[in-house]
Amino acid sequence: MARKDVIDGKRNEAGIAAALPILKQRFGDRFQTGQSFREQHSHTTTYLPSQLPDGVVFVEQTADVQEVVRICAAHQVPIVAFGTGSSLEGQVNAPFGGISVDFSRMNRVLEVNAEDLDCTVEPGVTREDLNTYLRDTGLFFPIDPGANASLGGMTATRASGTNAVRYGTMKDNVLALTVVTADGEEIRTAHRARKSSAGYDLTRLFVGSEGTLGLITSITLRLQGIPAKIGGGVCAFPTLEDACNAVIMTIQMGIPVARIELLDEMQIRACNAYSKLSYPERPTLFVEFHGTDETVALQSQQFAEIAAEFGADAFQYTANAEERAQLWKARHNAYWASRALAPELAALSTDVCVPISRLAECVAETQSDIREHGFLAPIVGHAGDGNFHVLLLFDDKDPKGVAEAEAFLERLNGRALAMDGTCTGEHGIGQGKISYLRQELASALPVMRAIKASLDPQDLFNPGKIFRV
Repeated sequence: MARKDVIDGKRNEAGIAAALPILKQRFGDRFQTGQSFREQHSHTTTYLPSQLPDGVVFVEQTADVQEVVRICAAHQVPIVAFGTGSSLEGQVNAPFGGISVDFSRMNRVLEVNAEDLDCTVEPGVTREDLNTYLRDTGLFFPIDPGANASLGGMTATRASGTNAVRYGTMKDNVLALTVVTADGEEIRTAHRARKSSAGYDLTRLFVGSEGTLGLITSITLRLQGIPAKIGGGVCAFPTLEDACNAVIMTIQMGIPVARIELLDEMQIRACNAYSKLSYPERPTLFVEFHGTDETVALQSQQFAEIAAEFGADAFQYTANAEERAQLWKARHNAYWASRALAPELAALSTDVCVPISRLAECVAETQSDIREHGFLAPIVGHAGDGNFHVLLLFDDKDPKGVAEAEAFLERLNGRALAMDGTCTGEHGIGQGKISYLRQELASALPVMRAIKASLDPQDLFNPGKIFRV
């Protein structure tokens, strides 16, 4: 991410001034312009500066969303969708001012079709709430980005997470959407059928669009059966390269691992201190397998043999639910564990993704870069799909510290792109990675801009994100 990409756009002061009283009259207490509400709705879990909206509307049904869009369109006022605020690249900032549309009250599970393994939800439902709702059906929704994000936000940012190596990302698990477009009409992108050749794939156009093309009002999702057996564990390796090579061989051997997470020495040290654990402070893999008693036992044995080839300690296997919960809670708390290493410093969380065969090389070069420049920067990754995160801790009040942090990001993203990777595996572009998207997909940007101009000719939806129009 880069502060240079966080700019204040030209505000339509007259349009905003005209729209605010209309929204207040229509929505009453569900429309707020107080400073605290506006600050909460520009929240980003980054060091990027906040840019506040002029008001916040708490919508409760599709008709509310349509009305907000029509009022804002009539006065050329920007619209920024808001789920839980857990995005990492400034996606919920309002650089042109405007209205934040809060979907937290559109939080109903509309339909569960257990026989077809799918469900339809409103965008404010969180992934944890959905899985709690599904518990008695024997089904679950597998995408787990760590934070208890809203499913609308996860769809808009094409979220991923620890289970992606087996179950895919949001683009693989969204069957259909309803979306309010710039004219205030609601469209449906597909039906519940598992495959279709009917026209353009509008579902995947909106998945990952980061709120720049329309406002999602419902999501139809694939579900999975809860595995009969879940087992997994931990093993430490002599070097980070050994751990990465064990991941690569596991994937290339076709072992259907459900999760395989990489933590470097610094991250393990942080997790041990924060979560009261005692793992060896060496590069470590957290793994999990889903299946039957027989398949999980076989897969665990196969993985243990691969790990041993690369000098790992004995694989610490467990099928105990409480022990597994402790393990994955520690992994999900990795961000806060890293922050605790130096609470006085700012945290910059970034991610890249490379082809699995280049993972060891990319991570090793990144660690070398971190050591060379004396950074405090733990690495943790969804290693099974070549995606890893760096949490850089630095002094954001010191111009030199900011410059060094952003220079590191330039090198990290350049390294990933040189290996035919991407500047973001799951955080999205938002504001912070606009310049890196230009490097990655320069020839495709005119097509993206043309799509944006066609669907949102007034540039109302989340302007200043993904690219500059």
